[in-house]
Amino acid sequence: MGALVGLGLGLGLMLVWSAFFLPRSARSTGRSAGWLARLLARAGLGQVSVTGFVILCLSLGLVATVVIQVVSGTPPVAIAFGVMGAWLPVTVVSSRARHRQREFAEVWPEAVDNLASAVRAGMSLPDALAALGVRGPEPLRGAFDEFALDYQVTGRFGECLDRLKERLADPVGDRVVEGLRIAREVGGGELGRLLRNLSGYLRDEARTRSEMESRQAWTVNGARLAVASPWLVLLFMSFQSEVIHRYASPGGVAVLVFGAAACVVSYRLMMRLGRLPTERRILS
Repeated sequence: MGALVGLGLGLGLMLVWSAFFLPRSARSTGRSAGWLARLLARAGLGQVSVTGFVILCLSLGLVATVVIQVVSGTPPVAIAFGVMGAWLPVTVVSSRARHRQREFAEVWPEAVDNLASAVRAGMSLPDALAALGVRGPEPLRGAFDEFALDYQVTGRFGECLDRLKERLADPVGDRVVEGLRIAREVGGGELGRLLRNLSGYLRDEARTRSEMESRQAWTVNGARLAVASPWLVLLFMSFQSEVIHRYASPGGVAVLVFGAAACVVSYRLMMRLGRLPTERRILS
């Protein structure tokens, strides 16, 4: 027990030291960015540094390990729950990213309709995009409001579109932005018709995906329940010292490792077999 507390204290001090004294590499964007940076961007948390997020994960894992160790007195069980605690922020951010992408998919047709109406009324393309920060759908207003500020400061339409794509971090947004970029560069006289066709396509796509996701929900919920159930039972068993100490033996460790591997493999397999095709970002 003393060794575990000392190890936890040393790890905590090392994390605090690294946060202040280790050099921070510039966060890359696009294809060179790591999966964690892309995940934070899709969740609308692009301003959060990857280093800070990793420190948060490690800190939660350490706290969970110490708490379960105090409750159960069984290091293998404590480590298992520590790993789950460290992975919890990634799960929360992934859920936020999926929710944000679904929310964007629902409001993009309305945003494209607003763009088409503004262009038809004679507004320039930058002004039409800036107007979405005021009259556009609520989830998209922040990104387009920052676009308006960028364009007002720099006047460089292409660079402002690039930063808009980074803020949105959305496949549908990539399509809209690149279509507008091409229309701006080649002087597309059919921009209004293109936007109306795109709006109709996005509505059909969002409707179809919503129906498929509602049918898939029971599969996803069943997979999550099946994976969580044995670990909830193990958590309740942690309060029974005469039972939980059996997992400190080599046989108990083998059961934990095999159970964790089986849960991860079966969950990933079920999610992969039942997942819907996801659209990839373009030119990002």
